[in-house]
Parts: sequence; C-alpha cells; structure tokens
Amino acid sequence: MDRRTFLTGALGGLAALHVRPRGALAQPRIPGYDGPNVIIVRFGGGCRRQETILTDDTYSPYLRHVLAERGTLFSGMEMSESDDVETGHGQGTLNILTGRYDRYKDVEDRFLGERFEAQTPTVFELLRKSYAVPEHQTLIVNGEDRIDEEFYTFSNHHLFGVEYRSRVLSLYRYKTYLLRQQLAEGSIADDDLPKAEKELAKMEGSDYRTEGAYVESPEIVGFWEKWRAYYGDTGFVNPRGDRLLTELSVRAMRELRPKLMMVNYNDCDYVHWGNMSHYTRGVAIMDEGLRRLVEAADAEDAYRDNTVFVVVPDCGRDDNPFMAVPCQHHANTRSAREIFALIVGPGIAPGVWIDDTTDQIAVAPTVAALMGVGAPDAEGTALEQAFA
Repeated sequence: MDRRTFLTGALGGLAALHVRPRGALAQPRIPGYDGPNVIIVRFGGGCRRQETILTDDTYSPYLRHVLAERGTLFSGMEMSESDDVETGHGQGTLNILTGRYDRYKDVEDRFLGERFEAQTPTVFELLRKSYAVPEHQTLIVNGEDRIDEEFYTFSNHHLFGVEYRSRVLSLYRYKTYLLRQQLAEGSIADDDLPKAEKELAKMEGSDYRTEGAYVESPEIVGFWEKWRAYYGDTGFVNPRGDRLLTELSVRAMRELRPKLMMVNYNDCDYVHWGNMSHYTRGVAIMDEGLRRLVEAADAEDAYRDNTVFVVVPDCGRDDNPFMAVPCQHHANTRSAREIFALIVGPGIAPGVWIDDTTDQIAVAPTVAALMGVGAPDAEGTALEQAFA
C-alpha cells in the first residue's frame, strides 16, 4: 500500500469514528468481491495419469487435447509419500480444500467411514471471511454415493466454522428439500406420515455440528423449486452419477452465480465393482462434464473471461496388474499418489506443461492467491509457475 492510499484509508476511518454514536463499537466493513470466479473440478473417484494426460489415446480427450492448451498443466503433482497421508477420496478432497495433510478419522468411528472434520479453514471459509460473498455463491456440488462429503462445508477452526460455510447442491439435499415440501403440502398419506417425519428429522439433523438447526437459504430453496418444476418428484427423469453433478453445476452458474464452486466428480470409483471399463467410462463422463462446464462459463456474461478452472484428482490408483480387482487405491502405492493439476483462465500461462514435482496441498493456497485471500494455515505454497 502506498502512502497516499494509506492516508486516504486512515482519514476515512477517522471520519467514520467521528460520526459513530457514543458507546458504539467499531464494526469492520467487509468489502465486496470483484476478483475472478474459481471453479475447482475434482477429477475424482481416483483418477490416474495413465488414462488421462500421459497418452494421446486418452479417455479424457477434451482435458488433454483442448483445455490443456488453454492453461498450465502440472503433470508431476503428487500426494505426500508420508505413511500418515491416506490416498482416499475424503482425505484428498480436504487436502485440496485446506492446503494441509492432516490425519483424519471418521467422527463416528465407522468402518470405511469418511465423515471427517477439517481442522483448518477451507478456501470457502477464507473467501467468505475476507469478502462479502453470500453462502449460496460458495458451493460444493456433491455426488449421491459419497454423502459423507456433504459435510466438508466448514472446519472446526475456532476463528472460522459454520458462520463462513459453503452450501451443497446434491441429490441428497434435493431429497431433503422435496420431503420437507411434500410434508408441508400434505401430499404424503396419513399412514406414511410418521415414517416421513422421522426420515426428514434424520436428514436435517445429519450434520451434528449445526445442532439440528437446518435452515436452507432462500436462494437454494428457489433453485430446488425450479429443479422440481423441471424434473418432477420421481427421480427417474433427472441425470444420475457425475452427469447429475454437471447438470447441477451448469444450472447453478446460470441461477446462483457462485464465485467459488467445487464439483466433486466420482464416477471413476465404480471400478470397485471389478471391471476396468467402469473406471475408463467414468473418466470419459468426467471429461464430457468438464467440457460442458467450460462451455457454460464461456457462454455466460458473469463467467466469460473472468473464471479460472482448477482441475485436480482427489487421489490416484494402484497399477499392480496382478490385483484381482484392477485400479484400487487404498494400498497407498506410488501410482496411487501420482496425480496432476490443470489451471486455466485469465492470468494463467497458456499451453505450459510442467513436469516438476509439485504437491497436492499447493492447490488451496493457489486458489486463495487467485481470489486475493491469505491462507496462513496451509502447509503448501501457491503454484506460481502458472501465473502469466
């Protein structure tokens, strides 16, 4: 800050003090946000380099051959080799959101449970504490098969937390809205009312940290009203899997105008059923979704030429050919730690490929830097090579 700017701000502050009623406390004024939009695309469910960026015969041709030409690709990104760092979906997602490798344990101690709590603020909290961004413009778009990740919206850090949380768009959230509406409309049969009321109470109280005070924002309620009017109540009309996430995200860009959004793709994880084609098909579906997201941003005035995309997997996958089920990732093998990141948008160097080793926890401070906020608790540092 130069001396003129400092003096102007100081004089403005003194003037405000002069007119403040006696005894009133000074209230910090949070500025509005006018920086770039950021869309984090979790190329998730565990996505390897082999089928995406390291071959011309890729299952993600849009990512590899089109979008990579518009930005900087970090082909050597990795998750830490420390034994304390798990190569799981929830852990990788929180690495991306917080810029730290913390050891997580399911809060209910369930087997394979991933109801984790971030110990340091997420990028959503950092943004909302620094700028006057409403919660419906900080969104996590989540998959129906990973409900535990519905609750990564705020950390347990004493200076942040629920007051600065993001919101979630997901099939689970829509079902909660729909059940609440059906009860209010009286459209549920009397015999089914006790069961429906019990189910709604369970869904609304599923995040114990909000102490059961489930209050959806009016903007999100309006979003679901339009969704219901278009797709109806059955669930047989709207898309499913990662195609659902794409549709939710594109509509959100048009109706809610999020400044920061994270899309948690996960279809790759269907490989756990045992067929390699489940995995490769998942990669292709995510690639098509990524194309739609970028095209939607290019078409919308609120996003065109003012949006940065950050594409990064939650984790990689094992490449042991002798495993009974291919492409697992919980063994914490080296290939399960090998991922990548692509950053595209204004201020980002186009057509750059960086093979140097970089770290997954660099994503959060990079997003923070793009949006003009500090990330003091992050262990990683921003990917400065991407900035043009």
